[in-house]
Amino acid sequence: MAIEQDENSQVALDNRAKGKSLRKQVPRSSHGEWAAAADRPDPLSLLQQQDEGRIEHLLPIKYGRIMASPFAFLRGSAVVMASDLALSPVTDFEVLLCGDAHLSNFGLFATPERNVVFDVNDFDECYPGPWEWDLKRLAASAVVAGRGIGFDRETCQELAATVSSAYRKAMQRLAEMTILDVWYHHTDATSVVKLFDHYAKVSAKRARKTVKKAHSHTTAHTLGKLTEIADGKRRIKNDPPLIVRLSEMSTDQKKWAPDRTDIQDAWRAYLESLSKERRRLLQRYHMSDAALRVGGVGSVGTRCWIILIEGDKPDDALILQQKEAGTSALAHYLTDHDYPSQAERVVVGQRLMQASSDIFLGWQQARSGTHYYWRQLKDMKGSFDVTALEADGLVTYLTVCAPCLARAHARWGEPAATISGYLGSSTIFDEATSKFAMAYADQTEKDYQALVEAVNDGRILAQIGA
Repeated sequence: MAIEQDENSQVALDNRAKGKSLRKQVPRSSHGEWAAAADRPDPLSLLQQQDEGRIEHLLPIKYGRIMASPFAFLRGSAVVMASDLALSPVTDFEVLLCGDAHLSNFGLFATPERNVVFDVNDFDECYPGPWEWDLKRLAASAVVAGRGIGFDRETCQELAATVSSAYRKAMQRLAEMTILDVWYHHTDATSVVKLFDHYAKVSAKRARKTVKKAHSHTTAHTLGKLTEIADGKRRIKNDPPLIVRLSEMSTDQKKWAPDRTDIQDAWRAYLESLSKERRRLLQRYHMSDAALRVGGVGSVGTRCWIILIEGDKPDDALILQQKEAGTSALAHYLTDHDYPSQAERVVVGQRLMQASSDIFLGWQQARSGTHYYWRQLKDMKGSFDVTALEADGLVTYLTVCAPCLARAHARWGEPAATISGYLGSSTIFDEATSKFAMAYADQTEKDYQALVEAVNDGRILAQIGA
């Protein structure tokens, strides 16, 4: 045992030294560099390329949501930032990236044990790549959000530096942990509230309210909001264009919608992706209704269905979400991993990065070739309205997000010691991250303005407020 411990300690030291040696090849200060390339692809063209194969009549909703603010634009343009980051300095140290690590892609949700935790909560773009990409996207999103709130330049710089500092210090702690301790490490909702109580008293009330609201988002609450009883049967409420029941679709809509047989086949294929005990659990339910649901920002136009399933009692029901999974926005710019199923990529990515995941996570491929992943809809989920936080509140929020991102990266397989060794204990990387984030926020605002002009000129259709 002593020999094994000595060997493990030496491996950790070697990994830390490996990380430190990378500073010669990629100086930490170099990460602050950002300038748009002379041949930079048009950001609006990149966004429109993603529209291929999407539901055409929903695309104006996508652009209406993206043009709500520069922060909304950043949220919906992961592909644009991936294109830009492809030219940025990296250490070539690969982790599993969230791929869209802006500050609104973190939130509260329930574990299988019915505890509410805080973690990364969006994995549509997850893909193996440089850890710096996630960190820089999170830092840039903090600056863009801060500017939207009205914070001054110094405060926005502090927000970006906080992201890097919190990530760096968390990675140092993770580097000292055992593999299993890193795997089990999580952030519960109670600890989040305590941080706000201590560091951001003005925003603490809002934090407690957000956690309380997450606890109230039970299955019963979701059923009450999204379903109704008609002719003695429960069904999904029709609310076009955001929710359209399959049985109430127009003739044109039915051309691209699945029929009842397609859904039954999808259900059976999804069940096969689950472990046997969870498959057994869901086999006790039967499908009773389905509807197209429009959600998100940049993903609007992809096929997203909600499925009502019921047990053998009147109120024994729940709603699952079946969401289309396309190729990650990062894939074109990184080493090809050739995933056989994009939906499986999302599901496995979520299980790898989250401390605890939905027991109903699964996937299937439709006869049309479209890949879908499944999960429970709105199970004790809650999100912070980051645009309503004061400066101390947003700083505190970021000190929760960044360590969650560090832990997600550390779970990939390679010890955290390598990243920690590279980052070190000084603020050199933090200052570089802040410099990059400020410059990239400028670029985001220019790209946002280009979208506004395109909409005003009629080159892009946008439906505001949907």
